[in-house]
Amino acid sequence: MGYPGKNRKSYDTPKHPWQAARIASEVELIKRYGLRNKKEVWKAHSGLKNYRELARKMLAESSKGKLAEHLKRDADNILTRMKRYGLLKTDAVLDDILSLEVTNFLDRRLQTQVHKQGLANTVRQARQYIVHGHIAVAGRKVTVPGYALTSEEELSLGYYGTSPMANESHPSRPAQVVKGIVHETSAPAQTARQKEV
Repeated sequence: MGYPGKNRKSYDTPKHPWQAARIASEVELIKRYGLRNKKEVWKAHSGLKNYRELARKMLAESSKGKLAEHLKRDADNILTRMKRYGLLKTDAVLDDILSLEVTNFLDRRLQTQVHKQGLANTVRQARQYIVHGHIAVAGRKVTVPGYALTSEEELSLGYYGTSPMANESHPSRPAQVVKGIVHETSAPAQTARQKEV
């Protein structure tokens, strides 16, 4: 055992560093979800792998016969946790864990949800807002883009109270940006009509 205070990696790196297909898929995920680096993709892969291993273990035990009390409790805890984070539907069973993909985990990140709910124009801008302290979850400031949102927290997402972004007339808010684009595109059309008259 090493020094207890030492940080350890919470993810597994790929076994082979140079695989073109894997690298291309990782780059695609980085672009689509606005991730900082491949480490964030590997964390999602490791989380998925851990849940799949637990599900396979439980399914193997259940195929032998009736699950022991502690294994049944563990299976219920895993399913409850995944349902709470919105990874599985409410009527899901252990088999459904095996059908999950990495994108399911990446969709639950705070950064992705901020962009999907329209609090930022792009996923990169969503990351910037989170890191700069403009985003709050249930009124509490969260500055970690990889924070996994539960289904309840997803409904309480918004701008932090003391952030300048909380002001509805702030020019960087998505609604204001859309209004500015509409105003810029309609202004040349109006001047053209005025010239015609």
